[in-house]
Amino acid sequence: MTQLELAFSEIQKLPFAEQNKFAAWILEELNAEERWQKLFSKSEDLLESLAAEAQAEYRAGKTEKLNPDTL
Repeated sequence: MTQLELAFSEIQKLPFAEQNKFAAWILEELNAEERWQKLFSKSEDLLESLAAEAQAEYRAGKTEKLNPDTL
């Protein structure tokens, strides 16, 4: 039995209302992941630009080490 089959077997033991809540949560998670993938694919050029800018600032000595105690 696969992990997925095992999970569905356990879910089927829940009361119907709980099964519906769980299904709605899984569907929302799947949709959220798809939305993130679309957003990241659209922002690839911007992320590359920001990374290049950060690298240039680092090479120019305009950065400093992060000190978590001063955040």
